[in-house]
Amino acid sequence: MTTLDPVTFEVLKNAFATSVDLMSEQILRTCYSFVIYSRDFSSALCDAQGNTVMQGSGDIAVHVGTLHFQCKAVLEQFPDDIHPGDVFAINDPYRGGTHFNDVSFIRPIFADGEIIAFAQNKGHWADIGGNVPGSFDVNAKEHFGEGLRITPVRVWSRGVFLRDVAQLLTSNTRAPEQAMGDLHAQSEATAVCEREVLRLAERYGTGTVKTALQETQDYVERTVRRRLETLPRGTWETVDYIDADPGKGEGLVPIKIRLTLDGEGIHYDLAGSAPVVETFLNSGYGTTFSAIYAGTKTFFPDVPLNSGFYAAVTADIGPEGTVVNAGWPYAVTGFCSGPYEKLMNGIFEIWSQIMPERAMACAFNLEYLLVGGRDARREEKPYFMWYDWMAGGWGGRASKDGSSATAPVFGPGLAVQPLEGQERLSPVLTTVHQIAVDSGGPGRFRGGCGIEKGGILTDAESTVMSYCCDRARSITWGIEGGLPSIPHGVWLNRDTEDERFLGSNFSSVPIQPGDAFVRPSAGGGGYGDPLDRTAEEVLEDVIDGYVSVARAAADYGVVITPVDPELDDYRIEASETRAARAEIRSGRRAWLEADPAEIAEGYRLGEIDMLDVIRRHGVILDWGTGELFETTTAQYRALMARRSSAHWKE
Repeated sequence: MTTLDPVTFEVLKNAFATSVDLMSEQILRTCYSFVIYSRDFSSALCDAQGNTVMQGSGDIAVHVGTLHFQCKAVLEQFPDDIHPGDVFAINDPYRGGTHFNDVSFIRPIFADGEIIAFAQNKGHWADIGGNVPGSFDVNAKEHFGEGLRITPVRVWSRGVFLRDVAQLLTSNTRAPEQAMGDLHAQSEATAVCEREVLRLAERYGTGTVKTALQETQDYVERTVRRRLETLPRGTWETVDYIDADPGKGEGLVPIKIRLTLDGEGIHYDLAGSAPVVETFLNSGYGTTFSAIYAGTKTFFPDVPLNSGFYAAVTADIGPEGTVVNAGWPYAVTGFCSGPYEKLMNGIFEIWSQIMPERAMACAFNLEYLLVGGRDARREEKPYFMWYDWMAGGWGGRASKDGSSATAPVFGPGLAVQPLEGQERLSPVLTTVHQIAVDSGGPGRFRGGCGIEKGGILTDAESTVMSYCCDRARSITWGIEGGLPSIPHGVWLNRDTEDERFLGSNFSSVPIQPGDAFVRPSAGGGGYGDPLDRTAEEVLEDVIDGYVSVARAAADYGVVITPVDPELDDYRIEASETRAARAEIRSGRRAWLEADPAEIAEGYRLGEIDMLDVIRRHGVILDWGTGELFETTTAQYRALMARRSSAHWKE
């Protein structure tokens, strides 16, 4: 039931959205850190009970399902002790937050002597302490090595700035001046939202605004439940994987998802997911719920996201102590590259079966590369944090290729950081930043392409490198017959005598001025059988630089002769293409059953290309040494059998 007339409801609903977007514009123009400036922040308007009413239009997906948890944590911590002019800070992953770098500031909004709403802004601080610059320590097993844990704490009291509290927070970072600037910028952003909501209360009345806050949530819940009435009922299951648990040797770490639709709600069950891993790739309950909400919301793109949406979605994430529900004190900072996107992509796969017209294969994995030390370009040699993430490819879709060079599903609002800004702030020179050829998973509809980015350390001292990623082994997969993308991982001094493959998760690797590094982001997985892609479409991919001539033949069976590449002049060899496709069609199932040890030996000898190792044989290796991962290979081949070869025609 609604009590507001449609016009008033629409005006206020959209005014709430504007108040949140104004918050975002404020923080974008006043923040101190380059990370927040690159849009690693989110904003929200919550009601008096802490329920989310409105998100920002450009927010980070991972934040959207956690902001209400943090607002409720403040209400629980200060049930009868919240006053006009108060502002609270929190980053606690064990109270519904994300990771320690994401610091939220929450301001109560009072009208007529009562709390009617809360304004919240969450921003990623470049450093929050811990063992390594940037606070991403892969080797951390407990949160004590990851940085400062901020339980709900008052930073402004009745309008008075508590400088001692603020200094306590910012002094535990490697860039205290920057953190203090962001603290003020985020707080002032919440004040912008407060002014807008109070303006609405003055114009329409406090009671009307409170009603609109509730009816905005009710509207979303009604919309979702009505949409569910049109969908099939049943239960679907899938599994995705984290690369490994360092405490248990090689072998993929399962994250299991079961989805049930009963006509009234969306019900998830994550039973059977692995215990916590001995690294920081665990997820707290807040981020697990966020992955569930964000993954599901992808298939309802026109429905606003607030607590009304959450009311239609239930989830049993199991007891504490699993990789998807790691309680205190397990390390959780790397959840973003660990369970989070595995949950989202598994949910994509399930909903692709429910809504096949919106189907999408796996997207590339979020990754962060952090280089930190002392900036020797300046006399005082201050700490610097070169804090970098890349765009990559999303999965091929039911009717079109995947998006290339796109922000991760973790946060579609993330911007690619300007190279000039990075080079001004840190002694790291970017040497290459371009589309990664052959990174899109082959399919009837190709996965989007990833990016290759490289850099070199210049004038620096006491510098270390850390990398938070995954899918060097659980490589971005295709569906409905599509093939995988490429593995993630960082190479140091590639093509030199000192070449080293550092992998997709490491911390505190010392580097020296002159050391060069490069890494690709994966493309998306392919959708549909690559042999069903027309030769003309493959030719266009070659002309565009997305697919090489060699992989056009190996993956698609399309034989192309370069006539004049400078003029984009290539020729499809029709008879050779028919023969190549016939050979692939007749041999590919046997290729997936070849002896993995022989494939590994062929890779080490340079006789088998890495992409053939993955796409033809489903074999997973240490890409630096060529060491065979037997257990991982068996698991990955089982995934390819279900997602790829089961859909191939003879």
